[in-house]
Amino acid sequence: MTKRLMVGKVAVGGGAPVSIQSMCNTKTDDVAATVAQIHALEAAGCEIIRVAIPDQAAAEAVDKIREQISIPLIADIHFNYKYALMCAERGIDAIRINPGNIGGEEKVKAVADICRQKSIPIRIGVNGGSLEKELRAKYGGVTAEALVESAMGHVALLNKFDFDDICISVKCSDVPLTMAAYRLLSEETDYPLHLGVTEAGTPSMGLVKSAMGIGGLLCMGIGDTIRVTLTADPVEEIYAAKKILKAAGLRKEGVNLIACPTCGRTRIDLIPMAEEVERRLANCTKNITVAVMGCAVNGPGEAAAADIGIAGGKGEGLIFRKGEILYKVSQEQLVDKLMEEIDKL
Repeated sequence: MTKRLMVGKVAVGGGAPVSIQSMCNTKTDDVAATVAQIHALEAAGCEIIRVAIPDQAAAEAVDKIREQISIPLIADIHFNYKYALMCAERGIDAIRINPGNIGGEEKVKAVADICRQKSIPIRIGVNGGSLEKELRAKYGGVTAEALVESAMGHVALLNKFDFDDICISVKCSDVPLTMAAYRLLSEETDYPLHLGVTEAGTPSMGLVKSAMGIGGLLCMGIGDTIRVTLTADPVEEIYAAKKILKAAGLRKEGVNLIACPTCGRTRIDLIPMAEEVERRLANCTKNITVAVMGCAVNGPGEAAAADIGIAGGKGEGLIFRKGEILYKVSQEQLVDKLMEEIDKL
């Protein structure tokens, strides 16, 4: 089991539930826009949020943002250690740095000192694209071993300055490489791990990459907090993360919707029907399994584990519960009757 640290009020590691993160794409010094986006992310289920700190104006906005949100705020720092110090003074909940790119050891010590004094954890973020030249040369490119050596070197530097409240990530855009790096890292350390596949892309491919990389690691028992990176509205990252956690068996809240892929036996326009059910259940918090099946012959049997479900037939359909048929209705009534039955559960 990994160590536990606190990011604001959210526990990370040590057996705590895997938390969902995202990152704002607003200009951080535009406080109103940033706060509005964070509120939208909170509503979607984000539990920890990160903002970029590229300049002094962004650092100076941290306290104004922090006082208007209820989830922990992380500052993403590159190159200028003074921004980390400013954020720490303004109530930041955690800092993400790559100790290798913020200057000499004295600058790293200054960040470690203030974070230790204020109980602010640090995430060491190693990316394949920013791996040190000497490690690229040593390993002949970006490898799992190179990523892990980079991360553990940064850990040693923070430890040198008596700082141990650390979380680690070793991300790259290559899924097998990312998974190999995290597996190796998990064998070498008990610090909590932040999972992600960086630059995963647009939702169509990005969700697949993230589900494979993040979900695969979670199924192996590796990972304490996750961020799905998508070239999209950050809210889409939260929905994707929740689906990954649910598929990995780590989140039970909300509806588990199952639907058949359709075949030649299907006598109902199932695809839009399944999409409508998914939309209408988007805010349902009941811990239930709902089935949308296209065949009245096999549907109730194949989805016997479902708490409630529908199966289409020629001109009519079935409402069933735990594999037992309740009654028949017209196709036009199927979804409405399904929702009525869900309300009764």
